[in-house]
Amino acid sequence: MELLQNDLLLRAARGEKTERVPVWMMRQAGRILAEYRAVREKAGSFIQLATTPELAAEVTIQPVDLLGVDAAIIFSDILVVPEAMGLPYEMEEKRGPVFPKVVKTMGEIDQLRIADPEADLGYVLKAIRIVKKELNGRVPLIGFAGAPFTIFCYMTEGKGSKTFSVAKKALYADPEFSHKLLQKITDSTILYLKAQIAAGANLVQIFDSWAGILSPTQYREYSLPYIKQICDAITEVPVTVFAKGAFFARKEIGELSCEVVGLDWNMDIEESRQLIPTKTLQGNLDPCVLYSSFSQIEKEVRKMLDTFGNQRYIANLGHGVYPDTDPEKVRCFINAVKSY
Repeated sequence: MELLQNDLLLRAARGEKTERVPVWMMRQAGRILAEYRAVREKAGSFIQLATTPELAAEVTIQPVDLLGVDAAIIFSDILVVPEAMGLPYEMEEKRGPVFPKVVKTMGEIDQLRIADPEADLGYVLKAIRIVKKELNGRVPLIGFAGAPFTIFCYMTEGKGSKTFSVAKKALYADPEFSHKLLQKITDSTILYLKAQIAAGANLVQIFDSWAGILSPTQYREYSLPYIKQICDAITEVPVTVFAKGAFFARKEIGELSCEVVGLDWNMDIEESRQLIPTKTLQGNLDPCVLYSSFSQIEKEVRKMLDTFGNQRYIANLGHGVYPDTDPEKVRCFINAVKSY
């Protein structure tokens, strides 16, 4: 077992007693920090930054040094998995990720490969190894991947969307195609997360960013079974499932073999505790609270922590921190949790 100077996050994840609530933020390594923007400029592009292990490691560690969070999360992107399967993407300024080619037919699924983490994603694993060496046990490192349905959305739609109607059309019109592609994504994701753990990740998070566009019935058929396969396969470290918008599936997510359930800001805390009585919860401050005054941020954080309680809980936002948030307000949020 690795000896960590600060293992609050891992103890909270496992449901053990903690002296205080651990805190980190989704998208903490990013544009909120001027230091990140400087490295991003040096890299030349987002993809260049994510695929250069030394630079990815540098921005992974920045929030630990500059903000005092209780965990680092490896700087990467959920879309490295489709790329590793043979479907490359580009990152366009102001538009986000774009896939020049999408998957439409059974034959195109056959052309995709199951990702080989060492060969296809070695740059992420190398970044993890550098981070572990440089963190030197200060805080845990979180690894992550996109949930199969969320990845499926991008691989069939080719870009971000408010409705993902192309992806949803596939679920209704061609269930066989949909399940086949989802299974291939799942197989790749399991191998990738296991490789992250072998490289040193202490906990892994599954991001189902587009969970909320599905009906409860479709979520039960096209998302939950594949997340379940991943949770069942990862036995080495704690697993967090964060399904944004899937308030209707909280009870079922709570029954998966994961240790932590992430909540977005639309999910009522007390109701979530009743629906998920045996897991650690993570979340769920509205990121927009960080635009308010320092005293308002402190008040909202206290209210949130009073409701969650100080055990079996990891403080976070209910989604990623927005890029134009003042870093001082972010520090205020983190310090408010720590001094609770």
